[in-house]
Amino acid sequence: MNKQYISLGAVLLGAAPVLAQTRTALPLGADGGPSRPNVIVILADDLGYGDLGCYGARQVTTPNVSRLAASGVRFTNCHAVAATSTPSRYSLLTGEYAWRRPDTDIAAGNAAAIIRPEQFTMADMFHSAGYATAAIGKWHLGLGDKAGEQDWNAPLPVSLGDLGFDYHYIMAATADRVPCVFIEQAQVADYDPSAPIEVSYRGNFPGEPTGADHPEMLYNLRPSHGHDMSIVNGISRIGYMKGGGKALWKDENIADSIASHAIQFIRRHKDEPFFMYFCTNDVHVPRFPHERFRGKNPMGYRGDAIDQFDWTVGQLLGELQRLGIADNTLIILTSDNGPVVDDGYADRAEELLGDHKPAGPWRGGKYSAFEGGTAVPLIVSWPAQVKAAQESAALVSHIDLFASLGTLVGARLPRGAAADSRDALSTLLGRDRADRPYVVEQANDHTLSIRTRDWKYITPSNSGPMITWGPKIETGYLPEPQLFDMRKVTERENEAARHPDVVATLQSALEDIRAGKAK
Repeated sequence: MNKQYISLGAVLLGAAPVLAQTRTALPLGADGGPSRPNVIVILADDLGYGDLGCYGARQVTTPNVSRLAASGVRFTNCHAVAATSTPSRYSLLTGEYAWRRPDTDIAAGNAAAIIRPEQFTMADMFHSAGYATAAIGKWHLGLGDKAGEQDWNAPLPVSLGDLGFDYHYIMAATADRVPCVFIEQAQVADYDPSAPIEVSYRGNFPGEPTGADHPEMLYNLRPSHGHDMSIVNGISRIGYMKGGGKALWKDENIADSIASHAIQFIRRHKDEPFFMYFCTNDVHVPRFPHERFRGKNPMGYRGDAIDQFDWTVGQLLGELQRLGIADNTLIILTSDNGPVVDDGYADRAEELLGDHKPAGPWRGGKYSAFEGGTAVPLIVSWPAQVKAAQESAALVSHIDLFASLGTLVGARLPRGAAADSRDALSTLLGRDRADRPYVVEQANDHTLSIRTRDWKYITPSNSGPMITWGPKIETGYLPEPQLFDMRKVTERENEAARHPDVVATLQSALEDIRAGKAK
């Protein structure tokens, strides 16, 4: 690391005084030997900082998430690496900033595998430490060897088995993108040979209806902007798809399906350590929860979807308790990026929002360079080792989950693996309140921000001040440098001209990070 920068930053910006990356001692079990907890990462989709009861929400009740928070540490200053899904997930699973790669933007449903088999992933790390590994739910990081050339009617040549996952049951991309089928162990789950699957993001297949041409067929949800291509389950999507038959999902059953597969995996591996990357879809569009949740929340389908997410968390917690393995299971619950209200479907989310603030106190939301794009909830629970009912304001980043969990299980990482990740295990377990010296955030147009506990610098961008394709979200983009005093939270007053020394320091830090001189 650049010692001149760090010493200046520590004095000027209030950064943590520890210069070198430290390794936290592996927690010990009751017998004095190394503890080997099960590890579950619950990654919500588009769930905002202010969308949970334990983070101040009043329009929703999330008792299961609140119970999880009460059993461990609730963080109030956690940041996803990016304000959109694909780059955020890439960074979490690889420990590498997505902006170092040119192919990590929001992925199409037929994107090739973005994480390549030769990369060492978080799943590889757990596998090397003797853990059974699984990925369940949303993926959105590409499948197959070549974009647009997958044969969805046969085993995929590059899939999650090549990335360290022993088992996977996943959605190829997102619920608003085709193909609308689950992939299990590199093949379409419940494949229907009578309805072979074809997928295209270039043009429609002859005779296949679209939402644009046949709105009368949209009996579940209609688009508010975009999302008017192939129709599956009475909802039009992004992209074109033909076939699928019995393999096509029903949106209202997605939560039940991924929860049941997660529970089956837990039961199969209850007597050995396991790692599960569990990614829900609920809050991401199209929001169409199961009927047992629909109509129960004053905010409509988006509120119902948050209730459904909480139910899913409760299903996992209940199963761990029934099997007697809850105490020695480390659960990390967070979100891939900030919230968005209208992201393409006419579900009345904006109309019914009321005084609910999905991003909590933060400005902006999904896609944005403002904090609402990357400030996310983070809860860490491990009853056997983590003190209950803690709140931590430590500045933390998803980028450090890889190295921290590697320390937890005593893994050896190959040279160059998780290159941007640093060990923050002691902070994550609530044993100290050490801030990361800085976190780096990526907005939708690749604008980078860097922030410490007290300051945030947003690099100049020539993109416009508002998202232009539908969502009513401030981007945070300006053609000149922006500096905000984060003690004021709101990011309203640009103080770059008033504090050129702080701007210069953060610019220098970001240059070092880009050049690989600092993590």
